[in-house]
Amino acid sequence: MKAKSDLATVFMATTYTVFLPQGSLLLRIDQPSPELKAWLAAGKIKDFALLTAHNPDAEACSPDDNAQWQAQLEGELLEGNYEPYATVHRADAGDWPEEEGCFVPELQLADALALAEAYGQLAVVAGGADGTPRLHWTELADEKNGA
Repeated sequence: MKAKSDLATVFMATTYTVFLPQGSLLLRIDQPSPELKAWLAAGKIKDFALLTAHNPDAEACSPDDNAQWQAQLEGELLEGNYEPYATVHRADAGDWPEEEGCFVPELQLADALALAEAYGQLAVVAGGADGTPRLHWTELADEKNGA
């Protein structure tokens, strides 16, 4: 596994496309999105998270495995009464396969981190009513990096 600093660079150089009923939003970590802020405010939504089950431990996996894990994650979100919206995560350099994911309104950070860890993820992108996506590491990332 890459060091957290290397992974942070990769995550920061990724565009997270969120497909909402009104259209798509292009999100970047630490970059405010006025469109997302307005959408959150209209729904009185205070928290959001972007999750994926693709490529656990930041190791490339087969498309079939990724699809199966992603379907399980989406099912778990629906069972938890969340309304996930589809996302696609694209590395700017094009050197990593696109990852499908979920944008989940009202998913609090602690719950997002727990779900991410359950699917072997090292980080999540999450935020609040200000519409600014932020990178948050799971404990799994610390364990893998010897912290």
